[in-house]
Order: sequence, then structure tokens, then C-alpha cells
Amino acid sequence: MTNELQPSETWLSLTEAAKQFNVHPTTLRRWANNGQIPYILTPGGHRRFSLSDIEAFFERQRGGRQSVPQIWADKALTHTRREMNQFSESSWMMAMDDHYREIHRRLGQKLLGLTLQYISGNGESENLLEEARQIGYQYGRISQELNLPLTVPLQASLFFRDRLIEAALQLPESTHIKSNENLYLLERINTLINTVHLAIAETYAGADSLADSPH
Repeated sequence: MTNELQPSETWLSLTEAAKQFNVHPTTLRRWANNGQIPYILTPGGHRRFSLSDIEAFFERQRGGRQSVPQIWADKALTHTRREMNQFSESSWMMAMDDHYREIHRRLGQKLLGLTLQYISGNGESENLLEEARQIGYQYGRISQELNLPLTVPLQASLFFRDRLIEAALQLPESTHIKSNENLYLLERINTLINTVHLAIAETYAGADSLADSPH
């Protein structure tokens, strides 16, 4: 990492670079954090990526084998985006205003990035599971604010989990990965998303307990 912008280079923000190279911003950030792609920090603390550095990185990737988590992340993102129209047109999503839709979108992005970290082994597992638990609590609270039944946030998280698992199940068809690698991937996805499910249920259970307590 450097802090000097060379005027002869084309510099991209994290969002611009992710969009141009069709990868998720979380994936690009992780590659940068791992030292795989150089970047500079602006005086305001924002990352800038050299176009030539990113092109060189992808050229190296084409010459070597990507890790299973990287392959899964790309497939999961594509798969989830393809199915999102069906999800967005569900009756309960249509009932949300722009504020809640934006919160829901950000939570989904955060959960996808968290899942990638968890299956990659980047970070303490317990800390990542706690973050997943907090996302579940947020899903639960949002649904309660909208007076939605428990089945609604569970439906949303099940939709998300199914897309991630479908992407994992398709990996052996498109890559030469070992069966134990795919089994590990599925186990990690289930562990993390189950944590979200339980947190959502706990949120509703806590609200029910308060409602039933004598005043």
C-alpha cells in the first residue's frame, strides 16, 4: 500500500473497481487486505486501485487455480443476483418502504461478506458467528417494526441460505474440487446461517415474553 497517486495511472474506487471487474466489493476488499492487490489511501481514508494492478491480478488468476471459497463467492453472488427479482417481488418485500428496503439490502450484503470470511477461515470463527447473530437480531427487529409474522424473516433467510447452498452444490460440476472441500463449504454455510435463524427466533421469543408478562 502506498499513499501517492501517480497521474499517469487510472485510479478506481473500491465500488468502481468491483463493478468494472464484476466482483463483489467485499471480495475485492478481502483480496486487498490479504495483500493480493495493491492500493493507496486518499487523505480522506478511501482506497484507490490502479487499473493496471487489478488487470495484472486477474491475469495471474487466469494462470492459476482459484481457491474454493473464491470460486464459490463468485458463483453465489451471480446466483443470488439472478434470483433476486423473484425475492424482491414477494408481497412482504413490496410492502417495505425505501428505508427498510435499503436496510435489508445492506444486511444482505454484509451477511454475504461475512459468510465468505467464515468459509475462508479469515478471522476468528466465534467473532464471525457473533456478527451473524447480530445480523439475525436486526432482521428480527426490522420485521417486528413492520408487524410481520416470524415466518417472514425466516423465509428471507431461508431464501438466502438456499442460494448459497445451490452455488456450493454446483461447484463440482464446474470445478475439479474434492468432495471433502465441498462438504466443508456446506457445513460452514449451514452453521453460519443457522446462527442467523436462531437469532431471529430469539428476537420474536423475547418480544412474546414481554407481551405475556404481567404489568
